[in-house]
Amino acid sequence: MPGFAEVKRENKMNQKKVIIAEKAPKAIGPYSAAIAFGNLVFTSGQLGILPETGEPAGEEIKSQTRQALLNVKAVLEAAGTDLQHVLKTTVFLRDMNDFSAMNEIYAEFFTENHPARSAVQVAKLPKGLAVEIEVIAALS
Repeated sequence: MPGFAEVKRENKMNQKKVIIAEKAPKAIGPYSAAIAFGNLVFTSGQLGILPETGEPAGEEIKSQTRQALLNVKAVLEAAGTDLQHVLKTTVFLRDMNDFSAMNEIYAEFFTENHPARSAVQVAKLPKGLAVEIEVIAALS
């Protein structure tokens, strides 16, 4: 189809933009903190680790959940949006028995107009942590 490739290149809304989040932990592999595409931001999973040290934010699920969500917030802010624009979250738990405790902290960050959410138990998470959270958000 002649001209199709030229039209795609000119459409800035369809260009992938890598998001670098200085206030979130650095990637521990070959991936980006987030990707913006069109009017959406797709974050990588954020663990409950402290950005300054790369160490866990405590041993228990509540402190790790709080830090994971603070890391998500930092990534979203680097992309030009915020938690109010989150459309969907996915929560990965090492142990589904931690669901209630995770949910208690999660509710502090998402107080109204709650995003859609999935929560699943996984066999193992990086660094042996208890929770990882990824989101899809609209650009504000």
